Amino acid sequence: MGLGWIMNQQCRRWTTSRVCGATFLCCMCFILFTPTIPRSPKHHQFVDMRNLLGVPNTLNVMTNFPFLVVGILGLVLALQGGLFNISSQGEVWTWALFYAGIAGVAFGSAYYHLKPDDHRVLWDTLPMMVAFSSLFSILVVERFGQRIGLCCLFALIVAAFLCVVYERIYNDIRFCMIFQLTLPLAIPVIALMYRSKYTHSRYWFMSTGIYLLAKFEGVTDKTLYHVNNYIISGHSLEHLCLALIPVSLSVMLIYRELKFQRIVDVKDRP
Repeated sequence: MGLGWIMNQQCRRWTTSRVCGATFLCCMCFILFTPTIPRSPKHHQFVDMRNLLGVPNTLNVMTNFPFLVVGILGLVLALQGGLFNISSQGEVWTWALFYAGIAGVAFGSAYYHLKPDDHRVLWDTLPMMVAFSSLFSILVVERFGQRIGLCCLFALIVAAFLCVVYERIYNDIRFCMIFQLTLPLAIPVIALMYRSKYTHSRYWFMSTGIYLLAKFEGVTDKTLYHVNNYIISGHSLEHLCLALIPVSLSVMLIYRELKFQRIVDVKDRP
């Protein structure tokens, strides 16, 4: 049984190395062999441009409010350490930064949607990249250890800032595209390949499903707006759907427990 476990771990490491190598190679080919991709003006054109109560693009702005509520509550609970089941200081830091990033999304996205343009979009992009970096680092801390997880967090945060700066200077979104595509895909892969020390890991996959649904709503912005008789656009629905991700993960933090504690409890029973 011990030999089988060791072989299984080695196989997983080998597979992880191959996946990381292939991903890095694809990213390098994308950067080296594709032309500069400027941000399209269509990116700032949303179907719902209604001005209600003097607020431009009202619903696209107001639907960011749930991010603020969930972000602040999650940040307080992560730092307080009473309700959330967090077992190491590294997890406290990574979860706190995740919720801070979610709160930052509320301000950055609302600021951007008041007047969507190339100058404001970085304030919408950067907090999301910080949140993605934190989530990925959380998984690394849980499954590989605190030191490597915190190093990963630092590297990803620096990379996020550099990607945004590069886009702003050179008007090239390729690095931001790679960052925003690889991390959301890597999170469920890591969660699937490596076992967590906690229960309720299914919430990671639930959050991935919510993210995919939100992206679908964003792509079908105009179609969904017409389907629901011009009540709310797909992009506003995308905001509301994305806000469910930190809610789902917060529920996970409340109800999860360390697996080895459950084993000890069972053994202690008469």
